[in-house]
Amino acid sequence: MTVFVIRRMLQALLVVFLMSVIVFFGVNIVGDPVYMLVSPDADQADIEAAIRRLGLDRPILEQYWLFLKGAAQGDLGDSFIFGEPALKLILHHMPATMELAFSALILAIVIGIPLGLYAGLYPDSRISKGIMAVSIFGFSLPTFWVGLMLIMLFAVELRWVPATGRGDLGSFLGIQSSLFTLDGLSHIFLPALNLALLKISLAIRLTRAGVREAMGQDYVKYARAKGLATRRIILVHVMKNIMIPVVTVMGLEFGSLIGFSVVTETIFAWPGMGKLLIDAILQLDRPVVVAYLMIIVLFFVLINLVVDILYSILDPRVRLQDQGA
Repeated sequence: MTVFVIRRMLQALLVVFLMSVIVFFGVNIVGDPVYMLVSPDADQADIEAAIRRLGLDRPILEQYWLFLKGAAQGDLGDSFIFGEPALKLILHHMPATMELAFSALILAIVIGIPLGLYAGLYPDSRISKGIMAVSIFGFSLPTFWVGLMLIMLFAVELRWVPATGRGDLGSFLGIQSSLFTLDGLSHIFLPALNLALLKISLAIRLTRAGVREAMGQDYVKYARAKGLATRRIILVHVMKNIMIPVVTVMGLEFGSLIGFSVVTETIFAWPGMGKLLIDAILQLDRPVVVAYLMIIVLFFVLINLVVDILYSILDPRVRLQDQGA
């Protein structure tokens, strides 16, 4: 197990390094932020002074080396626009994105797995066919359009919940979140549902496929032959085996919920990292864009690492295969 974890950590470090190269050079070859910062009436001397102040007069390889040295110390550079550390800005907006992604993941699990379980147990029923038809819409409909329709229906027409904003924050065990107040829950409902729709469809199809496969396995037939109750067979034998791929996929999807919440946060004016990224891109604030992308890379790598370890615990054959490779 120790060798397995060390190998996965070394692979994770290599991925982070390679992604830092792609992210840094990809962002720094696009556009010229200097002209976004200086006055239109600025002369050449003012422009050159701004270039030196931002460190853009140095060779790109030297800029990357300075970025790596700073990143090793937790410094991802200062924002061109706000003049503050980019990491500080990201961390300030991170709680809002995390609670949105967490809420969407909970909705996906609470709604998707039971529906998928029912569709797998009763595949020929009309309800199951309806569930699978709805899951197709979840995959097909664009997020921005669904978000606008949710606002029109629940916020404008029915006026059940607010359309935008984060709502009031509450405190529990020293943690501040909008999840701890009724006003906050009412504000997060629409964006969380919008962000979760694709994952709900994924959970439905993944669970249904796992149930259909498990119900035909010998251990299920043996359990039935022993006279075990159907409820016990499903909850103990079937669910235990299908949860391995479900845990793996949903764990990885949590990273995508964080990384791809940009559209949802923009539509619902949710003050998270995604909205900050859009503003930084429009203003060519390179340090903020690089810091955001690197943090998302770290999220994906760490989540992947944790999922690999959990998977190896649930299924020891994974460690044996890794050792054989």
